[in-house]
Amino acid sequence: MSKTILTNQEPQLFGHPKGLFYLFFAELWERFSFYGMRALLMLYMVNEIFVALAEKDVAAAAVYASYGSLVYASTVVGGRISDKILGMRSSIFLGGILMSIGHFVLAIENDIAFFLALAFIVVGNGFFKPNISTFVGSLYKDGDRRKDSGFTIFYMGINIGGFVAPLLCGWLAAKYGWHYGFGLAGIGMLAGLIFFWSGIKKNVFGDRGLPPNQAVYEKKILGIPQKIFVPIVAFLCAPLIAYVLASYKAIAGGDTLLGDQNYVNLIFKFIGVAILIYMGIILYNSTADERKKLIMALLITFFMTLFWGFHELSGSVITLFADRNVDLDGIMNASQTNSLNSLVIIVLSIPVSLLWAYLSKKNLNPRTPYKFGFGLLLAGLSFYILSLSGNNADENGMVPFAYLFIMYFIISIGELFMSPVGLSKITDLSPTRIVAFMMGIWFLSSAYAFQIVGFISEQLAVESTDVNVGGLDTLAIYTDGFLLIAKYALGAGLVVIAFSPLMKKLMGKVH
Repeated sequence: MSKTILTNQEPQLFGHPKGLFYLFFAELWERFSFYGMRALLMLYMVNEIFVALAEKDVAAAAVYASYGSLVYASTVVGGRISDKILGMRSSIFLGGILMSIGHFVLAIENDIAFFLALAFIVVGNGFFKPNISTFVGSLYKDGDRRKDSGFTIFYMGINIGGFVAPLLCGWLAAKYGWHYGFGLAGIGMLAGLIFFWSGIKKNVFGDRGLPPNQAVYEKKILGIPQKIFVPIVAFLCAPLIAYVLASYKAIAGGDTLLGDQNYVNLIFKFIGVAILIYMGIILYNSTADERKKLIMALLITFFMTLFWGFHELSGSVITLFADRNVDLDGIMNASQTNSLNSLVIIVLSIPVSLLWAYLSKKNLNPRTPYKFGFGLLLAGLSFYILSLSGNNADENGMVPFAYLFIMYFIISIGELFMSPVGLSKITDLSPTRIVAFMMGIWFLSSAYAFQIVGFISEQLAVESTDVNVGGLDTLAIYTDGFLLIAKYALGAGLVVIAFSPLMKKLMGKVH
């Protein structure tokens, strides 16, 4: 029976392959677990793990940045292993199980368990995240017009999970304790796996997601089939990664083994230099037209890294600012404010996509460089709004919640200007022979964004173990920092817009 016939006979739901909705709920619950944990992470480190340190904000910022960088870098490795050995199904299961272990270990009140838990989530995310999105794409044949709307439905699940998780996990952590919030995140991950498993049992995925080569899947290493060997190695990597994440904990003794660096900083500096050298070789060996497009692809990746570097402050500095200097009484707690970004994305994603469609009909849809420039301008404006909040602070340094909400509203629009178009443009601008490599660099850009997060968070640290440190003091540190971030983001946006005509030439016919 031909593949086309199989595709036509596949079960449908609301005009889409039924498997889409199983992946939708699997990803929704996985994102529930991820964002639920992230909403609590920075506050938990400052108030529990590093509470006795004189530089607790610095230590927490370093661990948060290292964790975020490794989470996104792991997708490059996990995706490669899936393509060559495991296939998407086994990779998603392995990733989900490892992340579940991580979330439940996080519910244990112990410093060693804390770092081990983060390590399990890092390894698990590497297998889960790149494969479930690829699985969605595999449900549709090339040229299927339903594919874009299918991804829109899928990404709505991501944002629903990102919206609900901080609210529930944040409430549970505040009412019953941190570890109950972390435990709920773990339950969310298990729920995602159950949905995925039920889809397999009902055969809604057909033969998709199986190992690419059964012989390789069964091939033995040290007498162990690779299908078992890979999970064993993944599990054993967790203690090593935990050690790397904890490298900054030496600050408790007054300084670190690596000066002001940690192992993750050094690893990413080495990777960055290696990538630049390799890209130089690729550019040298490319044709003139390829070289122009590759330069544009690298610029897009760089600007997206900058944007995510500012945006991902929401889980670190912005959460601490909300906890220490935003009047949230009767509204929500600081961890729950992490839901605001997803709320805005849910509300505005469809209107913004309709706006681009309308402008396209009028031949007024701005090209990618202009969208990126406007996105960075909006990021700068959002932080400028926060920098003004000190003008309306009370005697305790508490500012109105409206400033925080407006900030999230504006930066989320900036995200909609940049994120949805960036990925597709990387594939359009990259020569076929190196598309996979350029996609790897795109994923690594989020990892490097967390290095920016770590640097900024350390600069805005409130370095004191004194719980009575004045609210006006912390407000001054944060608002001055927000103003500086705004200047950099606005400056970057203006530079992009100024050079957009040149970038259009580099892109050629790519819109």
